[in-house]
Amino acid sequence: MNLSRKVLSAIDQKQVQAPAESYFNLPEKVLQFGTGVLLRGLPDYFIDKANKQGIFNGRIVVVKSTTAGTADAFDKQDGLFTLCVRGLSDGKKIEENIINASVSRVLSANTDWAEVLDCATDINMQLIISNTTEVGITLVNEHIKNGKPPKSFPAKLLAFLYKRYQFFKGSPASGMVIVPTELITDNGKKLEAIVEELAHFNELDYKFIDWLETHNHFCNSLVDRIVPGKLNSNDHQKVEKAVGYTDELMIMSEVYRLWAIESDNNKVKEVLSFAQADEGVVIAPDITKYRELKLRLLNGSHSFTCALALLAGFTTVKEAMADDTFAGFIKGLMFSEIAPAITGKDLSAIEAKQFALQVLDRYSNPYLEHAWQSISMQYTSKMKMRNVPLIAEYYCRHKQAPERMAIGFAAYILLMKGSQKADGKYYGNFKGAEYLISDDAAGFYASLWNNKKTDEIVHDVLSNEELWEIDLTHFEGFEDAIKYYLKALQQDEALTIIKNTRSVKMTL
Repeated sequence: MNLSRKVLSAIDQKQVQAPAESYFNLPEKVLQFGTGVLLRGLPDYFIDKANKQGIFNGRIVVVKSTTAGTADAFDKQDGLFTLCVRGLSDGKKIEENIINASVSRVLSANTDWAEVLDCATDINMQLIISNTTEVGITLVNEHIKNGKPPKSFPAKLLAFLYKRYQFFKGSPASGMVIVPTELITDNGKKLEAIVEELAHFNELDYKFIDWLETHNHFCNSLVDRIVPGKLNSNDHQKVEKAVGYTDELMIMSEVYRLWAIESDNNKVKEVLSFAQADEGVVIAPDITKYRELKLRLLNGSHSFTCALALLAGFTTVKEAMADDTFAGFIKGLMFSEIAPAITGKDLSAIEAKQFALQVLDRYSNPYLEHAWQSISMQYTSKMKMRNVPLIAEYYCRHKQAPERMAIGFAAYILLMKGSQKADGKYYGNFKGAEYLISDDAAGFYASLWNNKKTDEIVHDVLSNEELWEIDLTHFEGFEDAIKYYLKALQQDEALTIIKNTRSVKMTL
């Protein structure tokens, strides 16, 4: 049988968490722009969980903007889909199957625009969520009064808000909470600025603009959860056999989840009442520390160890974490070098340690196939954004070269050794294994490796302020450490080299 509302009573709740029939009578409170797996695996997860606890008591109208998508599948399954949570928590395996019933219906912006705007006249509507990719929050000057669906997400949002303003005659209570989840810093502020500029472009009434600015709340937010999407064919079939139904929309996510939302407004907290259902939702006046934790301890440790893992012959993150030597190196990097470089007034050592332990669980997740090669894409820009500030801060505090950071940086330089082929792309070759170098700086490195010796390469890389916006040779001892480890990596096995690093300091 296929998953739908009518089969819920026949489902074995020992195998899967299912919603009660009363759930389907909840009012529509949320308008969600996007049908992607991140939205379904994180915000929709929190809303569904809260509904099942009798807290939020509201469902979601999803707006899809692309012609491709899953609206038909949602219609056939009455908005239901299965979320399979897989991973580790405190080192223990977690396997949960959850039927999510938070989605009431899916509308197409292209063919159902009138219905989308009708949602603006529903007094129960309180919240707008979006994930339209990073390029979705961009300014496109377009008109919103011609009855046609605007092309850009900010213009669609403006049209919705203007319709709501007109219908409710500018009532303060009709203002919305808007929480974008696109992966850009200050996503809420940027979206608000674009919407306001579009309002002026459309020459909308100044009273509307006042209502827009005063009674609507745009919140910056940060999302963090790996949601790969569909399970592989074998695992999908195993789950369907266990739960007793087929599900075209079934997706998987890791256990860890975080939705940090920036606000100190009481109305925002009231609207986002689903935060009470799960500690993964954080509402705070400033979410900088959550962004810093993710950028440095999660993303930063990825970037510092990616080249080392590839040079050591590991294909996936979980494969590297299964090796005690490599796992010990990552632990030492996070606990002994990264965490001490970011903790201080606004971020405690305890918070950093707790987050690092969660990262280790996530890295070791046996259900995720996170490929190091994909992590290495645009490696140089990742090193610049995530890790160069860490190196600088470590030196500011400790006045010495961070050993593991130096090894990781040296491995990155070696991994960037490549040459251009007939297809115009750059390829590296390490011990007979060829790999693609997907990096804007690939040409720069190919020229260095073709024309200079190791010591010269290191100096030219570290002193290149166009790459790093800082001269890294100014950090005493760092250049010498990179030269030493780069030569060592060309002579010995990567695992042999990292075995000799100092022991892990597990306390901060």
